[in-house]
Parts: sequence; structure tokens; C-alpha cells
Amino acid sequence: QVRLVESGGGLVQPGGSLRLSCAASGFTLSAYVMSWYRQAPGKEREWVATIAASGGSTNYADSVKGRFTISRDNAKNTAHLQMNSLKLEDTAVYYCKTNYLGWPYWGQGTQVTVSS
Repeated sequence: QVRLVESGGGLVQPGGSLRLSCAASGFTLSAYVMSWYRQAPGKEREWVATIAASGGSTNYADSVKGRFTISRDNAKNTAHLQMNSLKLEDTAVYYCKTNYLGWPYWGQGTQVTVSS
């Protein structure tokens, strides 16, 4: 059974950092493209970052480029999103996502709140 479980969210002040994790089970995470999305209150879910299956190439939304880093720990079958220099507008529920055998799978999300 394919499952994604996010963790690591919380409350942080502007300028602070958080590291989100996405633990995968039921498939080998390193073989698939992994992405992070986020959804702020009253807004549509938006793409944040993607890491390729092979080679590990990455892409980022302009709004997070230079501040966020997506990575994989293949030994732990886990993806991460390192978030630095957090801003108020980064407040959202963050989700990890993969497409496994043509089907999208999402985690349950983890809340990130940036507030002073």
C-alpha cells in the first residue's frame, strides 16, 4: 500500500527555518519524481518544488527559489523540504506528492505557520 506521511511542520518566526519530511512506504521513493505543494487558507494548492527520480535534478517555484531545498534520503525512503528565511506568506499546509504507476498519491499535509 502506497503511503506518504509528512512531518516537521510547526510555528516559526519570520526569518526562521523548518525542515519538512515525507516518509514513503509501499514503494521505492528514489525511483519516482517527488514534489511538495502547499495550500494557504482561502487559496488554491500551489506547486513548491520537485526532485527528479534519477540524477536528482530539482526545480522550484519562483516564490521559494533560493530559500527552499528539496532532497531525498534514499536509505530512509524519505523526502525533505528544507525551508530557510521563512516569510509570513509561506504559511500554509504543505503536502508531498508522487505519481506511482500513473496514479497521484498525496500525504495528509503538515501545517507551517510563520508568525511573529
